[in-house]
Parts: sequence; structure tokens; C-alpha cells
Amino acid sequence: MRTPPRRKTLGNPAKRIAFSAAVAAMVLSGVGAFAAEDGIIAPGATVEQLADGFKFTEGPAADAEGNVFFTDQPNDRILKWSTDGKLSTFLQPCGRSNGLCFDGTGNLWACADDKNELWCIDRSGKATVVVKAYQGKLLNGPNDLWIRPEGGIYFTDPFYKRPYWQRGPIEQDLQGVYFFPPNGREPIRVAGDLVQPNGIIGTPDGKTVYVADIKAKKTYAYDVRPDGTLANKRLFCEMGSDGMTIDDQGNVYLTGRGVTVFNRNGEQIRHIAVDAPWTANVCFGGKDRQTLFITASKGLYAVRMRIKGVGSQ
Repeated sequence: MRTPPRRKTLGNPAKRIAFSAAVAAMVLSGVGAFAAEDGIIAPGATVEQLADGFKFTEGPAADAEGNVFFTDQPNDRILKWSTDGKLSTFLQPCGRSNGLCFDGTGNLWACADDKNELWCIDRSGKATVVVKAYQGKLLNGPNDLWIRPEGGIYFTDPFYKRPYWQRGPIEQDLQGVYFFPPNGREPIRVAGDLVQPNGIIGTPDGKTVYVADIKAKKTYAYDVRPDGTLANKRLFCEMGSDGMTIDDQGNVYLTGRGVTVFNRNGEQIRHIAVDAPWTANVCFGGKDRQTLFITASKGLYAVRMRIKGVGSQ
């Protein structure tokens, strides 16, 4: 029989104390991490597929009642998942809409990618083109948007060449972020130093905006000035994102391979796996805003949460 090796001990009492303290810190750190993870998803909840058979889902946004609207962009339609679990078509065609967001009066704003426009759609489905150019030149393709509480719309304008476009070469000199003021006539470029901005979300107090630079694999935070311009750009996390949302605890949700959750300090606290090749976007919906809805590839998914969302997204 083989004799078990003797355990090596730390002979110096000071070293033993230091070692014990380090182990205790590691244990406490681990407990804290798991507690943070377990604190956002409801006990026993799993990601469930609600509907499938789409070509590519995007842009989820909830209305005041908690119904979730999302896009099936290749099929040029906006769909509605009601709070009683029924699926219907809200608008088709819809200008190849991508990102969506509701304003305080119930209008649905859409990044209409077909002709690179920003639309305002009323409750009946009537669409009005609000933004279609910047300084007389066609936008690259509005992708995602966020409406700040004080009014005004931020939207990202990356360039993704679409097979259905009937247009010439890119007209804008960069891929930027814009702010369309309340009652404005033309958007204002508020960020022009990103590689390819995509997802965007803001805090419920309207003081901070997060913008994902998907190609650079980074997400930045900005302070919002009273006039809508942005200041104090700072790195939030080393990850880009397609779509984004935020909860009432200040946690920020990024997408791509599943959903990755960061706290307000930019520290990752959770990864939510989704059984789909690509997770495009997320929003909170349902009557109590306590369900996370996920648009991923050809499906619509949801998971019950402990915390709540804020605003339309």
C-alpha cells in the first residue's frame, strides 16, 4: 500500500494567519459572486422559447401595458407578443425596421433600415418619416435607439450593407451616434469616434447613456448634458453588443452570444445562455416588467427575473 504524502505546513505563524485570511477572502468573494448571480433571475427560472419560425428577430420594446413588440427584419414586419401570450402582426411592411422604442405617449419609434430613416408609428400603425438625412446626406442605417425621459432620441448609425438596398455608396464620413431633439428638424451628431456603434441604452434618470462599439468589442458610458450632447466618455466594459437594456438596479444587459449582465461598475455578474446562434437584443416586458424578453436568431425567448426593467426597453 502506498503511503500518502505528508501535508506541507506553513511553519511561520504569521504566514499561517496570512494564508487563512487569503482563503477566507476567496471564499467570501465567491459567495458574493454567486449571490449577485442568483439575485437577478427568479428561483428555478430558465430561458424558454416563446415562438420561432422567423428569419431574424430584433428590436424588442414594451408598451405601457407590457406587450412586447419586436421585428422580423428580413420578412419586413413588426410583431406583437401580448401579455396574455398571443402573437400577432402589428405592421407589415415596416420599412425593414430594426431597433424599436416607445415614447411616453404610446408612439412606437423605429429604425427603418429600408431607406435609412427614423420612423414614428402611432397606435393604429400609421408611420411618419421623421429623420431621413444628416446634413443633406443619407444616413448609414439607423440601428438602435433610446428615448430619454426629458424628450429627444438617441440613435446609432452603423453601416451594414443590405441586399435589399437600392442606393449608391456610403454617404456619411463615419459611423456615428446622433441625438434628435424634441421638436427638432435635424439630428445632431454627438459621437463620431467609434468604430461601429450599435446597441444603445440610457439610465432612467436620463443622466447616462451607454453605447456599444460592437466592432471594437467595447462599451462606453457618457454623461448627458442638458442640451442632449454627450460628455465624459469612459470605458464601461471590454465587450461590444448588438442590443442593450437596463434594469432598476442599474445592471446593463449586453447581447451577442447569449446575454451578459454587468453591474453599474462595469463588472460582469451573470451570463445567460440562449440556445441560438446569435442573440440580437433584449428588453423587459410583461405586466410587471419582470420578464426579460430575448430576440435571438429565428426565435423569441423569455426568462422570469427577480428584478424589473425600466422604460420601454
